Amino acid sequence: MKMLIIQPKLEKQIAQLEAELQKTPYVDIVLFPEGYLNENIEQACTLAKQYNVFLIGGYRKLNESPKDRAVLINRQGEVILDRVKYSATSFETVGDLKVGHILCDELILQGVKSEETGPDLIVHPIGVGMFSEEQFEEWIAKAKEIAVTHKVMIVGSSHADGSYRDSEISIPIQYALDRDGSEIFISHNDARARILDLKKKCIETISSII
Repeated sequence: MKMLIIQPKLEKQIAQLEAELQKTPYVDIVLFPEGYLNENIEQACTLAKQYNVFLIGGYRKLNESPKDRAVLINRQGEVILDRVKYSATSFETVGDLKVGHILCDELILQGVKSEETGPDLIVHPIGVGMFSEEQFEEWIAKAKEIAVTHKVMIVGSSHADGSYRDSEISIPIQYALDRDGSEIFISHNDARARILDLKKKCIETISSII
């Protein structure tokens, strides 16, 4: 299976997602950041069905606390996972993979919060970029720890922009780690989209509109 990993800029619509799907209609899964979909769930469902693809990431549900939620939409355009942030880690079947879904700082605050065993993949939608080099290193180190502990591949991606609280720094982050914690790739301050072949464990950096 091929996963398209994107780092879009924050936007009110999801034009960047649609543009990337138009360019890569052969991918099976798209991973996008936490909070990217905003209130565009219905449109995302339409795109998933139109392009016969799984969409994995996060969205914001206003007037709720916490407002961020994990979302997974299947090839039929159906929402099969809709989990509030900081609740137990969810696992769903994506093609022939058992996929766990953690959101942004859940990586640090709770890791994989579940008794589930034997996942094939952990996806990690991140909100804004890292606010320091130290945070970048900390999050990669924690992701490696999770990969080794659970013997699972883990893939994460942030937005291309945005800052954390009062920080003026935003370092886009994107990564894929193998089951032993070894690096398939780590992207630092490079917001291009990438395609990861999950079986061959090889990466292709693609020209992006972002």
